[in-house]
Amino acid sequence: MKIFLQYIAPKKFISRLMGKLASFKHPVFFKNLWIKKYITHFDVNMTEAIKTNYEHYECFNDFFSRRLQPLARPIDQDSNSIISPADGSISMLGKIHKNTLIQAKNHDYTVQDLLGGNFADAEKFINGHFMTIYLSPKDYHRVHTPVTGKLVKTVHIPGKLFSVNPLTVESVPNLFACNERTLNIFETDIGNVAVIFVGAIIVGSIVMLAKENDLLNKGDELGYFQMGSTVIVLFQENKISFENSLTVNSSLKMGTKIGNSP
Repeated sequence: MKIFLQYIAPKKFISRLMGKLASFKHPVFFKNLWIKKYITHFDVNMTEAIKTNYEHYECFNDFFSRRLQPLARPIDQDSNSIISPADGSISMLGKIHKNTLIQAKNHDYTVQDLLGGNFADAEKFINGHFMTIYLSPKDYHRVHTPVTGKLVKTVHIPGKLFSVNPLTVESVPNLFACNERTLNIFETDIGNVAVIFVGAIIVGSIVMLAKENDLLNKGDELGYFQMGSTVIVLFQENKISFENSLTVNSSLKMGTKIGNSP
């Protein structure tokens, strides 16, 4: 029933409405109550935030995209390390089989569909590796670069706005390749790396901070979600060896090592 309702619900209207509500600064009482209830319900760790007092946020979106204290997410400094671009949990990782990624059990999708039908971009990642990171409501929602490189392409791909919670991911075919998303491709010392922001219902917007041709160091901010979603990272063939300890449902913190380059 939950999945059926998502098919028939006016997802974009609901998302636009929630986006407007989340940007309201007044009445202050309502804004503060909403943030306080959210923190309590999802057990958000406010001690990591630069602004630890929820009343100091201008609106809900300001709180949701909160910045953390400088030492809250140390960046792994190993020259060969590749880091997690976001907080969250791994919903899937592994090898791209020719042009196919695994979404969930019995659900596959193609790199070409994920990248908006662009064959030239998809061809770069044939037989490569991927990681899908689900950002839960309590997580830090800014996304950073997993490896130093030059941002050579940023493309917004319109689409639907299904939820990206585990139940929906397991039930809706081709979900990540049909939802709204923003594609970012980097040129790095280990080849091309793609970082894809996947939108979802109630996501106010995806905000990109970096621009094409920017050179970003490992751990620099790339953008953020206003309301949460999913990040997918693609690597070319033989360019990453994932940490052996990482499996589906492993928790991640931005800046921690997820693998090594050759």
